[in-house]
Amino acid sequence: MQSAVISNRVFLGIVAFGVSFGLSLVPSWDFTRATVTGVITLLATYAAAFCVDRRRRAYEMLVLNSLHKRIKELEGLKSRIIREVDKIEDQHNLLFTESNKLKNQIAESRSQRDNIHRELKAFAGQKKQLESEIIDLQTEINNLENSKADLNNSCTTLTAEKRRLELNCNASRTEINQLQTQIYDLQEQRQDLENNLTLLGRLKPQIEERLYELRTQLQELEIDFQEQNQLLVATTTQKADIESNLNYLQTKLGEQQTELQQLQSQISLMQDERDLLQNQVWELLQQMETFHQEALVNQPEEDDVNLFPFSAILAPVQILEAQIITENLPEEWLVFMEHLSSYEIQVLKAIVEQENPQPAIKQIAEANITMPNLLIDAINERANDIIGELIINPGGEKLEIYPEYLINVKEMLSIYEDKIIRVSSQISND
Repeated sequence: MQSAVISNRVFLGIVAFGVSFGLSLVPSWDFTRATVTGVITLLATYAAAFCVDRRRRAYEMLVLNSLHKRIKELEGLKSRIIREVDKIEDQHNLLFTESNKLKNQIAESRSQRDNIHRELKAFAGQKKQLESEIIDLQTEINNLENSKADLNNSCTTLTAEKRRLELNCNASRTEINQLQTQIYDLQEQRQDLENNLTLLGRLKPQIEERLYELRTQLQELEIDFQEQNQLLVATTTQKADIESNLNYLQTKLGEQQTELQQLQSQISLMQDERDLLQNQVWELLQQMETFHQEALVNQPEEDDVNLFPFSAILAPVQILEAQIITENLPEEWLVFMEHLSSYEIQVLKAIVEQENPQPAIKQIAEANITMPNLLIDAINERANDIIGELIINPGGEKLEIYPEYLINVKEMLSIYEDKIIRVSSQISND
């Protein structure tokens, strides 16, 4: 993510600088003024990008605060719902107790009615007086039954309301869980942003140092431009002398071409002799191996130390092989290898040997407190200064060496590994 942001900012800076440089260069063709306007536009673009990032972060904090408030409101709603459910349960318990009391009253009234019937058999004379009381009791029983039906209806409505509140509570719980996951994701993004800020804080001195180096290089380029103008004046004066010498050189050119043909024939003869010497050396090595094995078999263990030193013959052959490899590698590649550091060579080795070198390059960058893109840019910049070309293609689907430079990079890595092996062998021998 950080590498994508940096690459986007670099691309934005390049586009802003290029557009402002081109637009200011077309009317007056003044390169210094165009570069100044390009730098000013670049700084303004980065300032605008910085302001946009600040506003985006402020908006994210505002959204986070609103989410916190929403969570608090949902928690308050949850507590209120729980209190209302408790109240409804208490009312339900009260209604249940009242219904039990009414049932007891109904049972008592029935018992009284039975007593009255028994008393009617015993007291037939008091029938008329008791009939009015019986009617009153029946009306009271009907009222009690109606109240019982009303209580049952209210109980059913309360149970339905309870179920609806439980469904709402479950829905609010799912929303709270989703909000908690969103808060966790936002916290992880915040941690990543803090890590990126610490890494940028570490890289800030290196970037400032690089900016100072670029300024010094710009001053040196201006001085070189002035010197080139002076040399241009001098070359105009020397042009006449060169034209006079040109005729003399053309006369000698024919002689040198004949000498060149002779040298080419001699070089071909020397190459044939070199191949013949290499074949003789390999035959001698095979003979010495057979001789060494026969000597080990024939002589006792005490005389093994006095055998012919086989390493004395292998050392010149190894030196000859190293010279052949360095002869195949151009001189500027050797200079390029000397200017590379050990971790930069490890980056090249990872790109050549691994199909997905990104994790290895990331580990190397973290070990050296830098970033993978900066490592790739440093290697390409050094290759452009020494060889004159870029050797790593950072714009493809994966990091790779350009095919025309792959053989030279492999030979350079083999020379570097041979050098390390020789140094380690010398240290072990010492």
